[in-house]
Amino acid sequence: MKLLVTNDDGIDCVFLHELVLGLRAAGHELAVVAPKTEQSWISAAKSRTRPVRSTKVNRGLGCPTWVVDGTPSDCVNIALAHLVKARPDAVISGMNVGLNASLGFILASGTVAGAFEGVLHGLPAVAFSQDLSFETYDHLKDHGGAPDAELSATLKTSAAHAGRLVSTLVAATPPQGFIVHNVNFPYPCRPDSPLRRTVPARMVIPGLFSPAADDGTHRFVFHLGQDLSPAEPLTDRAALAQGCISHTVLDYTQLGRVA
Repeated sequence: MKLLVTNDDGIDCVFLHELVLGLRAAGHELAVVAPKTEQSWISAAKSRTRPVRSTKVNRGLGCPTWVVDGTPSDCVNIALAHLVKARPDAVISGMNVGLNASLGFILASGTVAGAFEGVLHGLPAVAFSQDLSFETYDHLKDHGGAPDAELSATLKTSAAHAGRLVSTLVAATPPQGFIVHNVNFPYPCRPDSPLRRTVPARMVIPGLFSPAADDGTHRFVFHLGQDLSPAEPLTDRAALAQGCISHTVLDYTQLGRVA
């Protein structure tokens, strides 16, 4: 398959690079168009009030690669209109640094939004995210984005799962179906980690900013929120807690549907 790949953690993120390797190992033909810098929690924002620059680069990914000084949505929009020569079969976004599970995280995610931009162009789309422990995330950030041995092994395993899943998920998507497949890998992810169909957890996530400091500024403070989900059906967060790969079908045609 011909795939356009983007992410929201930036062109140099090892999570993106491992995903590309996993997709290429599965035989897919890729073009990568990713943001110059991290664009997490930016959702579907587009750079409306300033020019956006795209530059062809070599990051050793073995496929045509561009960097865009904008958002994930910018990347996909510009790529499909101006950069890739042939229309891809699908848009793939990720692999995100951390989970994109539950309504609050899905709607805020630049990774999911990058996939959704593909949907707005009539293409199937898949968003891949890698759950992490707080300790693993802190270690990653403290070491300049370089994973330790355990995380590196998980990324390779998750990327191999992604390479196998893409063809099945894209084939299951109707033409112009307005569907994003949101896939979250558990930590650690194993070759035999089972795949489960899930729904987004219902989380309330208030208070994501600190009180004002002396200079009047507020700082972002991450937390996972409070889960208000019923016991059934299985949610994305619950599946990850059980060590399963979560697959949620985000069907945007169902928004506002009258029962």
